[in-house]
Amino acid sequence: MSEKEVILTQEGLKKLEEELEHLKSVKRREVAERIKVAIGYGDISENSEYEDAKNEQAFIEGRVMTLEKLLRNARIINNDDVSTDTVSVGAIVTLKDLEFGDVVEYNIVGTAESDPLHNKISNESPVGKAILGKVKGAVVDVNVPAGTIQYEIIDIKK
Repeated sequence: MSEKEVILTQEGLKKLEEELEHLKSVKRREVAERIKVAIGYGDISENSEYEDAKNEQAFIEGRVMTLEKLLRNARIINNDDVSTDTVSVGAIVTLKDLEFGDVVEYNIVGTAESDPLHNKISNESPVGKAILGKVKGAVVDVNVPAGTIQYEIIDIKK
């Protein structure tokens, strides 16, 4: 089975590389020190400090492996590649909810960078899928658990 391509913007790539570097250079050392201190307390069979440190170590190593895999399979979207004619990954899209009139701006990103709280939505999310490849002025239907939302694409920018 081939590994899935991961689409990242330059900003997303930088963020993942920084997290990986922090885990490898800082967090690994911190948890190794915690384990060393916990072992110094003696009997590790009933030592919760040791257990916590080992669990954190396992989490860190798992996250390092995940990040390395994401970066290994990354396809970087450069700002120059982003079109303002049609919606694509990397674009910033302004949508208007045709029922309620709400206007919202989304940055379309790959799933690894998705952060809905900061208006970064995945190209694989319901809204992302619905608007991908569409042009300014297009009206799209987005199926959500509560029903269907109609959006008009007001603007597409980099």
